[in-house]
Amino acid sequence: MNFARYARHPFWQAVAILVLAFVVIEWGIPALPGSAIVPASVVLQYMATVLVGVLIYVSDSEERWALFKAPLHAALVEPRLKPVRVTGLVLLPLLVGAVTLGQVRATVQAPPSLRSIHPAPPPEITFRGKTMTLTGLENPLRARPDSLPAFVAEGRRIYYQNCLPCHGDHLDGQGHYAAGFNPLPANFQDNGTIAQLTESFVFWRIAKGGPGLPREGTPWNSAMPRWEDFLTEREIWSVITFLYDQTGWKPRTWEKTGGEMRDAGGGHD
Repeated sequence: MNFARYARHPFWQAVAILVLAFVVIEWGIPALPGSAIVPASVVLQYMATVLVGVLIYVSDSEERWALFKAPLHAALVEPRLKPVRVTGLVLLPLLVGAVTLGQVRATVQAPPSLRSIHPAPPPEITFRGKTMTLTGLENPLRARPDSLPAFVAEGRRIYYQNCLPCHGDHLDGQGHYAAGFNPLPANFQDNGTIAQLTESFVFWRIAKGGPGLPREGTPWNSAMPRWEDFLTEREIWSVITFLYDQTGWKPRTWEKTGGEMRDAGGGHD
């Protein structure tokens, strides 16, 4: 078999690109440090993008387009390839039937437990090897009010570099990739998100991402990564400062009563 001839053929190049893209998206990306499983909807979205790119490439010239179509035309009309046509006519309906059956078939599994949108945080976490107690923890940047505008500016830069595709330009959870996620990215403008939370809670969720959710917070199938793998502690606090400044919400605060810290609530400016 002349592999070099196949490697130069546009049809087999297109097949190889599609297969390679699927392998990278489905298995390569989740294998990276700090990455998570890519949702099926996102895989489909990226594969559709790759397919469009491949079709643009193979149709860029008449010669390449003719070569690309040749194997498809041969499989459809040439007598010697009749077994290929028959196999396709048998396997394709079976594949569609199997997928349909898997989607509609009743199961005997117990219904999944309800997912908590704001699960209870742990009393302490480990951030880059450093133990942090969340109970009673305040944003340390707010202890430097003169520098707060600079921290907000830093948080804005980090947000637009890292968070914009999912959470959106208006911090409303309507980023470019939002439609591919279930559940949708958090809408920070809604009074049911950061307006109800302490900044230590927000730090925990950003630092640990979806993989760090406790049991009551699952199932998790969005693309929220562990941002502690990419951002420093100060950068995360800066982003949090920017979120509250941009939305106008005030974080819930801690009050000390009877020697214990308790959540004292928050609100809007």
